[in-house]
Amino acid sequence: MALDLTKIKFDEHGLVPAVVQDVKTQAVVMLAYMNAESLRLTVETGYTWFWSRSRQELWNKGATSGNLQKVVEMFYDCDGDAILVRAELSGPACHTGQYSCFHNVI
Repeated sequence: MALDLTKIKFDEHGLVPAVVQDVKTQAVVMLAYMNAESLRLTVETGYTWFWSRSRQELWNKGATSGNLQKVVEMFYDCDGDAILVRAELSGPACHTGQYSCFHNVI
């Protein structure tokens, strides 16, 4: 994957939302934020990296839980202000143990 950061519109905090989709089921499993460094690491390593807004640090999804997300392909939207990551999941996406972070019904 080639990385051209000029195509991505980071917000005033240097972040862009990243939606993660399970490549096998097509389900949207999580939303997190990337900064330029986490986006670069994701492209370079082939595994998802994000910026934790609460901890103010980079985190490699699944590094401690083993629930890694192997990137299959990535896209940015027509405005360049959101990223879609299609990934192979090695376990649940949610820190609660749920398959998807989107498990709470409104």
